[in-house]
Amino acid sequence: MKRYKICVIKGDGIGPEIVDEAIKVLEATSLKFGLEMEYDYKLMGGAAYDVFAEPLPNETLDSALSSDAVLFGAIGGAKWDNLPRDKRPESGLLKLRKGLEAFANLRPAVIYDELVEASTIKPEVLRDVDILVVRELTGGIYFGQPREKTEDSAFNTMTYTRAEIERIAKIGFEAALKRKKRVCMVDKANVLETSQLWREVVSEVAKRYPDVSLEFMYVDNAAMQLVRNPRQFDVILTENLFGDILSDEASMVVGSIGLLPSASMGGKVGIYEPIHGSAPDIAGQGIANPIATILSAAMMLRYALNEEKAATCIENAVKTALSQGYRTKDIAAYGAKEICTTSEIGDVIVKIIEQ
Repeated sequence: MKRYKICVIKGDGIGPEIVDEAIKVLEATSLKFGLEMEYDYKLMGGAAYDVFAEPLPNETLDSALSSDAVLFGAIGGAKWDNLPRDKRPESGLLKLRKGLEAFANLRPAVIYDELVEASTIKPEVLRDVDILVVRELTGGIYFGQPREKTEDSAFNTMTYTRAEIERIAKIGFEAALKRKKRVCMVDKANVLETSQLWREVVSEVAKRYPDVSLEFMYVDNAAMQLVRNPRQFDVILTENLFGDILSDEASMVVGSIGLLPSASMGGKVGIYEPIHGSAPDIAGQGIANPIATILSAAMMLRYALNEEKAATCIENAVKTALSQGYRTKDIAAYGAKEICTTSEIGDVIVKIIEQ
């Protein structure tokens, strides 16, 4: 029996509720595929600050570093908004990413036929859309030095090294091998030297992956094409700033933000989490949608544990639940045959897995 250690961080707001359902689904999947999961529950974010006066206690980081993966819910809330910046919940997540050297952000944007009306894009444009944005997460203009703001002017520095580009390119090509084997690298090489270096390095890496096709696209065109014809994309590989923008655009193209997972990975240990926030206004009401967290657990199985069959099983179970008309309140307007609580939709998915 294969054994894995998972650091579980439920976080704030709806975090505990949605993570509980992901664990429930993981347990059913582990039983089916002969896996053994050891869960180490730790605090981060506002919940950690309330106990330790720190958003990322040392014991949480130590647990994460000694685990095979981190399963994370959500953090933040108005309760902690007035704290000093380094004490806010979001600072804990940034420190965790840095500590784990999580330089690659993977965000799928998948359309479910049953929820196609949830998008503002025409249904005929959206059918069969399945995109993975691979974003460099720890470099570029967000972190470049020097940077400065004065009363009359300001500047930032965009910088990338060959090594930074090469390692994120490998992540993108490896992900493409498990999908449709197509990579579109998005840049602004007509005006930016950093983008020119990206093209050079990614072209070199592409030679190691002869089964994967590579094309280049300027970021302004890519933003337009995501709306005009999103089906043309498989893996979108890009730098930090462009990836930040395009991944948000892609999530809105498919229109179901409550269903979209993500992974921050590439370094020592990966973090698997939904892209939505902590939604403190609905916390404790049993109406939060846990599917994004459940799908994040599937990404964890695929990318951290290399358990492809188990990951696919969870994803297929989610598709089946949606096709059968099970909905949480947030997506009830789109073909609901039965409106479920947070726990009930988890139970539905578990039963499908067990069949």
